[in-house]
Amino acid sequence: MAQMKYFYELTISSSPHAHAPVTTRTIMRDVLIALTPALLGSVYFFGLRALLVTLVSMAASVLFEWGYQKLMKKETMVYDLSALVTGVLIAFVCPVTMPLWMVVVGDFFAIVVVKQLFGGIGKNFVNPALAARAFLFSWPVEMTTWVKPGYENAAPLVGGADIVTGATPLASMHQGMMPDASLSDLFFGNVGGCIGETSVLLLLIGFLYLLIRRVLTVRIPLAYLGTVAVLALLFPRGNDPLLWAGAQLCAGGLMLGALYMATDYVTSPVSKLGQMIFGIGCGVITFVIRYFGGYNEGVSYAILVMNACVVLLDKIGMPKQFGAARKGAQKK
Repeated sequence: MAQMKYFYELTISSSPHAHAPVTTRTIMRDVLIALTPALLGSVYFFGLRALLVTLVSMAASVLFEWGYQKLMKKETMVYDLSALVTGVLIAFVCPVTMPLWMVVVGDFFAIVVVKQLFGGIGKNFVNPALAARAFLFSWPVEMTTWVKPGYENAAPLVGGADIVTGATPLASMHQGMMPDASLSDLFFGNVGGCIGETSVLLLLIGFLYLLIRRVLTVRIPLAYLGTVAVLALLFPRGNDPLLWAGAQLCAGGLMLGALYMATDYVTSPVSKLGQMIFGIGCGVITFVIRYFGGYNEGVSYAILVMNACVVLLDKIGMPKQFGAARKGAQKK
């Protein structure tokens, strides 16, 4: 009997070969859901202007992304929701009294300069919202005008009516003193600060949602917050090291930065070891700026500095390619 031969044609497409329902849009949608409790809390503490600033920032971010892509004749990608997330985060790192036009300027810098000019989503090497915050310090007075929480002190939606301002807890801690606010006030958010940074509880609730959804892991936040806590315990100012460390963790933008900024997929390392080093580096730089810098908050600059190191950190801890020769192996 003649031998029969069978020929099969196998076509292999480019990776990825495994398909999952997780997309950029679903991830960004989950992040928006996670940020909602902090946004609602900001309205409770600072009034409806917090919502207005956030909505304007979201609209401007989407408009700038859509406009740039249309102008450059690129595929419109605003449906991936990443511009909305950037808009929310920019509002979250601004005071509630920030003039709306300044917020829009920050949106332009984040979306066009930091994100789109480098190629769009996934190409930027620093976090757009934090870069916008650093840029907005071109107006230092507006960026450091804090409103005391409570509807009786709420900033008006429009106009320049008198409001009750006050120093943030970090301002007192920068002077080496414990803040007037209690640790419970710091935890729940009953203190002055930026729109989305004051309530540790609400930020943790949103982060827990992202953990359940497996959008983020705890590796970078634990390394970041753990480093700040250890350094604060080793070098306390005051009679109670634990209270000082707790205040350092709950005051300012540390929780917002550690949970939602440092964990940005694009601007954080891929390898586990690289993520640990990234978080530790953020913690050390934050501590140094808070203790020895002229500015009492170091979260934004710490993350931006470590963003610039991600290219190097990605080379640390990466597994060897399958079939690669081990170091030192002799060629036969």
